Amino acid sequence: MIDDFVANPLELRRQALALGYDAKPEEANYPGTTSTRALPIAGLDDYVSRLTGMKLTGAPGTLHGHCRLTLRGDRGKSGVHIDPASYSGILYLTPPEHCRGGTDFYRHRRTGLDRVPPTMAEIGSAAYTDINHLVEDVVNRDTMKPAAWEKSFTAPMRFNRLILFSPWMFHNSAAGFGTGPADGRLAYLMFFARVP
Repeated sequence: MIDDFVANPLELRRQALALGYDAKPEEANYPGTTSTRALPIAGLDDYVSRLTGMKLTGAPGTLHGHCRLTLRGDRGKSGVHIDPASYSGILYLTPPEHCRGGTDFYRHRRTGLDRVPPTMAEIGSAAYTDINHLVEDVVNRDTMKPAAWEKSFTAPMRFNRLILFSPWMFHNSAAGFGTGPADGRLAYLMFFARVP
């Protein structure tokens, strides 16, 4: 977690809210609405590369650099999940007086796993023959079954706080809140891929 991440968070918030937000596509897994275009932050990829010790760039085919507004009652088609990236990040842009919740991380009760294991040996130790079988049996099967998961940690929301984490950890955003852009959950999304 990195607090006070950008120098002028109020301006970044203003720009984020000025982006277009279309209705969520029917096939979308996430709750809320996502900006129709990305909002670049100068030097972001280089900064996160230095933090992680690996050369990273925005992951193709993801919503890297887009913003998401999630209001009270918004629902998605999935719950606990993983991301198709090498690193994930969330920059909270909700004003301090409205911040609540954050990003929740989970342990899968049946398997005891808190993430997709990073090696084939560890996948085998979890009694799976390959990563796809594990993802299908754990994440896809139980994504919308709250009883299948135990919350282990919440990265608390704070205005201008960046959280960076392995996208293979089982996670989900806390519930949306507010009634509109002024008091809703606004987050800047990051999905990084390794540069070969």
